[in-house]
Amino acid sequence: MYGVNKTKRRTRYMTDNNFRRLPVGIQSFKVIREENYLYVDKSDIVWNLVNLGEKYNYLSRPRRFGKSVLVDTLESYLEGRKDLFEGLKIMQLEKDWKQYPVIRLDMSRGGANEETLRSYLNLRFKDYEEKYNITPDPTAMLADRFHAIIATAYKQSGLRVAVLIDEYDSPLQHSWRTPEHGKCTGVYREVFAILKADDEYEQFVFITGITKFTQISLFSVLNNLTNISFMPEYAAICGITEEEIKANFMSELKQMSEVNNWSVQEAHDRLKAYYDGYHFSRRNMVDVYNPYSLVNALKSKEIINFWASSGATSLLPKFVDNVELRLCNFENIRIMRNTLELSDVTGGGAELFLYQSGYLTIKACDEFGYILGFPNEEVKQALYEMVLPALTLREKSDIQSIQANLYAQLGTGEIDEAMKSLKALIADVPYSNKKLASMDMEERYRLIISTILNAIGLNVEVEHMMATGRIDMTVKTSRYIYVIELKLRNNGGKEAATEQIINRQYMEPFKADERKVIGLGIELDEEGKGLLGWKRAE
Repeated sequence: MYGVNKTKRRTRYMTDNNFRRLPVGIQSFKVIREENYLYVDKSDIVWNLVNLGEKYNYLSRPRRFGKSVLVDTLESYLEGRKDLFEGLKIMQLEKDWKQYPVIRLDMSRGGANEETLRSYLNLRFKDYEEKYNITPDPTAMLADRFHAIIATAYKQSGLRVAVLIDEYDSPLQHSWRTPEHGKCTGVYREVFAILKADDEYEQFVFITGITKFTQISLFSVLNNLTNISFMPEYAAICGITEEEIKANFMSELKQMSEVNNWSVQEAHDRLKAYYDGYHFSRRNMVDVYNPYSLVNALKSKEIINFWASSGATSLLPKFVDNVELRLCNFENIRIMRNTLELSDVTGGGAELFLYQSGYLTIKACDEFGYILGFPNEEVKQALYEMVLPALTLREKSDIQSIQANLYAQLGTGEIDEAMKSLKALIADVPYSNKKLASMDMEERYRLIISTILNAIGLNVEVEHMMATGRIDMTVKTSRYIYVIELKLRNNGGKEAATEQIINRQYMEPFKADERKVIGLGIELDEEGKGLLGWKRAE
């Protein structure tokens, strides 16, 4: 039924580097395997999940993390597509390939209101009704039709049914804080209660999502779901590990290093800093790269922000209030274990949403709970870039060219020009932005300037602690390290700032670095009307 000719099969599995294709944007396991794209072999984890795991499973991972490829792999395996798995780890594990009937729903196509959600489910159910020759009663509810599909698939095949639901939370996310949300959750309660009722007909149920709506949707009716999101054996079920890079991407890594005139180690370290750093289990802290960003970087041979361009920040304002004022709180933040692992996204606070959506990850854990922080530079930059217009009260289009100039000027050591660009970006902002009113003036400036510098992709540390004092800001580029002290005009201004840098020897710890160290005192208007002047500490 699923056979392919030998020539095609040979072509599919060629490993010669001349034929290597990276699966940029491809979410179909079938396409990856049939068209000779590189596949990072997760098939052993897939086999373990289906055969050694629980019957009902839920997996949460950030967007663009390979969930759809995983669902597609599961579908191919459960359908008995042995031909697609030639040469993969699963071939050593599976001895009895069966062709289970599979029902798959992609809820990202369900829209953001009851009408579009019902329309999508109606069309998908029609497809399966045609497949199994079911003529539904015109008055039948969606739930009744779903039950009929599951029961009929079981009776016709003689095998129990696998149900795969991808991006289950998409309509719930997009309808959140709108009148449609309650209606959407009503549809979920109606339709998906069948999964529990039809237990006798089901072999395996697998549901993916980003955020977890526990009390108001699928979880309230399907309370027998096992959340595998934090289990150590599934920590690397999505994403790419260091070992997988070594096993699969060394030729691309070498090419990237050659194009950019980097050593292979330098190319690796840049990729790691920008795209790695995710952890999904306290009992298995294996580093996981964002696969979408990593593969795009290796394909383009560029270290750039793919996270922002993929639309990952669009839902943030729905779930996190005043995020621009809270950024500094997200570097190392504590969260209780039960909150992270069990809570509903609507009641778990900003930190829970930021973790589930991939802005934060597990940095450490102890008896008191988890410590979260930014996983990597890409995500951190994307978040800062997103909030910058709200903080500066400017349109994004108005500040992009100034940001580009500032990045180049700091990168080449053009201090005077860089300060002019910075001055243009923060003119009158602390004074006019009412959200900042609770902060003292120097704190306002520090938040705005650090956000600007983070948004252009620089390495920024605010309030760096030393034995002699606390540096307002350190900023690192590829060639320079800037040690920055901020002072209001009525508190001594740039003269007092540079004196403090020199007297407290703020630059000394950085002089062992091969980069040039520049001390910089910045004078700011005490009434919030912007940057007044600057002076190098020499």
